[in-house]
Amino acid sequence: MKILHTISGFGNRSGGTSTCTYDLLRNINSNEIYADILTPDTKDKNDKLMGHGEDWIKIVNNDCISPYAYSKETKRFIENSNYDVYHTNGLWLHCNHITCSIARKKNKPYIITPHGMLYPAALKRSYWKKWPLLKMQFEKDIREATCIHATCKPELEHIRNFGYKGPIALIGNPADLPPYIDDLSGRKAETQIITFGFLGRLHPRKKVENLLYGVAGCPPENKKRMHLVIMGKGDDSYEQFLRNETKRLKLEENVEFKGFVKGREKFELLSELSALFVPSDFENFGMIVTEALAAGTPVFASLGTPWEILNEAKCGWWRERDPKNISEVMTTIANMSTEEINEMGKRGKELVYKHFTGDRIASQMLTLYNWIINGGEKPDFIYY
Repeated sequence: MKILHTISGFGNRSGGTSTCTYDLLRNINSNEIYADILTPDTKDKNDKLMGHGEDWIKIVNNDCISPYAYSKETKRFIENSNYDVYHTNGLWLHCNHITCSIARKKNKPYIITPHGMLYPAALKRSYWKKWPLLKMQFEKDIREATCIHATCKPELEHIRNFGYKGPIALIGNPADLPPYIDDLSGRKAETQIITFGFLGRLHPRKKVENLLYGVAGCPPENKKRMHLVIMGKGDDSYEQFLRNETKRLKLEENVEFKGFVKGREKFELLSELSALFVPSDFENFGMIVTEALAAGTPVFASLGTPWEILNEAKCGWWRERDPKNISEVMTTIANMSTEEINEMGKRGKELVYKHFTGDRIASQMLTLYNWIINGGEKPDFIYY
């Protein structure tokens, strides 16, 4: 079985799509399956490709031009390749279309993982650019896909509402569980400081300002104990807006802008939080949720995320992300003991180990590939 994944960007700073794709391929290849990923090299001198130079990461010269990222090198590699299944990650870029187009020419099956790009809110963004691409290329690519991979039930529903009538594989993203996950320092019982966090790309749709308004709206006796750590980089103008709001609300003593974090530092910071907050307008899966839960940290996630299970498993809060609700949750946490927070964190960790470990997700993906290639009984995660 030979599989080729393709992705338009695979740098450490590319975000959750690159991270979850790397984690999936790393776990698949540990099962002695031949699965490669094709990506252009990074152009940003401050960025590096995901991974550690594994031989299954196939790198071509970054000759991408235009916002569509047209690449002769990518096209040439795929044309000269011979894989059993082609699997592209994302939409709207040349890399994604050419994977589907050449797979059809080779009469090979292909899978699309949209990574949330068929959500209505995502489609509306820059729709004037996407509409001609849809009509010229991507409607056909999507319609004729052998299978589309959704990472959560809301995404499955949006894919179906878009008009795709073929099989949809409902398989979550793998949780990144580093070997040191159980050795993290965690929260200190003796401290009186309540530490909240945000981790992700800074972008207006992430609604990070609601966390500032949430802290500002807490009772004074609680607010003075609160420390909000904002981890991530992205839109510079949006970051400046957040810094300006921090000053306007007189929260300079409460808020820390940590910048881009990764590796052990990221997990150490997550483990020290009383809670991670994900107040986004929408998130497709939200890798950071499983990362925080794996680090033993409860999570607040907005109703724009597919994380209702936080309420069911009693390891966090799935609620509207308006400042009033955020303030209420922050105040609730401030009045909890460290032991109570740790118990929530323990339940979250159990949830990740039960449903989202890398080997479990890789096993499901391998079952999908085998079903596509060899047929047989339909896996229980396939929906028609």
